[in-house]
Formats: sequence, C-alpha cells, structure tokens
Amino acid sequence: MSQITLKGGCLCGAVQYEVSGDPQRFYHCHCTRCRKSSGTGHATNLFLSNATLAFTEGESLLKRFKVPEAKRFARQFCSECGSSVARFVPEIDGVVIPAGSLDDEPPIKPQARIFWDSRADWSCDGDSLPRYPEYPE
Repeated sequence: MSQITLKGGCLCGAVQYEVSGDPQRFYHCHCTRCRKSSGTGHATNLFLSNATLAFTEGESLLKRFKVPEAKRFARQFCSECGSSVARFVPEIDGVVIPAGSLDDEPPIKPQARIFWDSRADWSCDGDSLPRYPEYPE
C-alpha cells in the first residue's frame, strides 16, 4: 500500500498529531495489557511502517508508560484527559495509532483479532475476522 497521511488527537483536543506512512496491519488486540489499558474488551490499533509522526499541538502534555517486562507494550497519552494517542515504537520501527484517536478514516479495515486466547469471556466476538492466539505469522 502507498503512503498515507492521517490526523488525530486526544479527547480534550489539547494533543493533536499527524502521521504519514505505509499502513501494514490493523488489529483488534484482546491481550490483558490492551484490555487494561483501554478499559474495554480489546484495543484497536493501526500499524504504519516507514512512518513519521509529528505532534502539531500539545506535545508537552504527552506522557508515556511502558510495562517494564514487556517487549514492546507501551502507551502514550494526553496528561490532561488520559486519551491514548499515536506513538513511535522503536522495536518495530513504526508508528502505532490507537484507531479511536483518529480524526480521519483509515484506508484499511481491521484484519484480525489477536491474542484471542486472552479474550475476556464477555468481550465481543460476533464477526468473521481471523483469530490468532498471539501475533499472526
């Protein structure tokens, strides 16, 4: 897929970002960390490679939390409202965008449900997306 540019921001509007890159993956993740981080049954994230991320408003309000023992799990969020926003992830040399933070419609739809074996029993499951116990190959 070719390079795209998307805009997004936090709930209170103080943090705004623009990201450009190649959309690679769009997943609903049901792992325990994503569930706790989002407060819902899963997190929905868009992954871009060859990406640049620029904060056009509120960069000084950003906070980051990385689970110390996690290989790549982290969150970046607005310190005013707590909303997750896009973040650069050095371990994958790309940008992860919490889909709910986007102002623009992404050019691809969710492709799979990952960490399905960690799914909460009460979480949604009524679609035909492929399901993987962890990351797909």
